[in-house]
Amino acid sequence: MSAADTKPAPASKSTKKDSVLLIDDEKPLLEVFSAALSPHFEVVTATSTREAEFILHKQAFKVVIADHLMPGGNGMSFLVRAREEYPLMQRILVTGYMKPEMLMRSVNEAALFRYLLKPVELGELIQVVQDAAKAHDASVASA
Repeated sequence: MSAADTKPAPASKSTKKDSVLLIDDEKPLLEVFSAALSPHFEVVTATSTREAEFILHKQAFKVVIADHLMPGGNGMSFLVRAREEYPLMQRILVTGYMKPEMLMRSVNEAALFRYLLKPVELGELIQVVQDAAKAHDASVASA
């Protein structure tokens, strides 16, 4: 094996990480999710839906992950609005509890990619977000 074989590949635009927006009012949970996703994605965090809306107007994201119940703004309502303005961005809802009929309505209204029930296993979170980013790319390619 030569020295050329062990050199890291030159950086290219394909090595740029996909952007993910993560919204949760619980800072410790936001930090844990962000730490889990950061090796795979460029993670931007917001602690409210209002802050998230401001961020969305400044930067494009492939995936947005929102907590359901937050003071000052419901994550589900935020995702419904995000669907209207950014239809190709994939939406994931994180919730501690929701009645099945309410969950089905929410999935349809926001066209969720997935919902995750708390406590969220970090391996599942990473896999779901990776799948959502691939679904975004497929949507863009077919648009």
